[in-house]
Amino acid sequence: MEPLWITLGIVAFLVLFVVSTFNSLVGLKNQVKNAWSQIDVQLKRRHDLIPNLLETVKGYMQHERQTLENITNARSRAVSAQSVGEKAKAESALGGAIGRLLVSVENYPALKANQNFLALQEELSSTENKIAFARQSYNDQVLFYNNKIQMFPSNFIAQGFGFKPEESFELENPSEKVVPKVSFS
Repeated sequence: MEPLWITLGIVAFLVLFVVSTFNSLVGLKNQVKNAWSQIDVQLKRRHDLIPNLLETVKGYMQHERQTLENITNARSRAVSAQSVGEKAKAESALGGAIGRLLVSVENYPALKANQNFLALQEELSSTENKIAFARQSYNDQVLFYNNKIQMFPSNFIAQGFGFKPEESFELENPSEKVVPKVSFS
């Protein structure tokens, strides 16, 4: 009778372990999805701000047409990107195009003083910060989730139930990793 209880205890322990690990993996997967949703919200905000910023700038920067077209094209690619990798690449290109626009604004003192432009620039700057924080949060969740599905013993449950590693949101453009130089001269 005692071996039966020991066997039942071991089976019960294994069942509890599998259920607990599975639930933990589902929770982590959902946290990754939620973190991605937070990035998506901020990217949508960025995409919504860009047309207003471009309209404000158009009147002042007629001969900067190529810069404005590059931003419009980059925004279109960013909006239509599907996977994390595609979005990271498209958003990197969009960020570079916006950066070039903001640098060229220095040549237009009247535009720099325009209240609409200043408000939009501040909103865009705030949104860029929020995107950076959302990316960091997402990558933290992906790291935690990927660690869980790759570490012993939860890796057996992850493989058995088809949990796959998630992709981190990484910068494609190495120049975005460089700290910008600020000059007030």
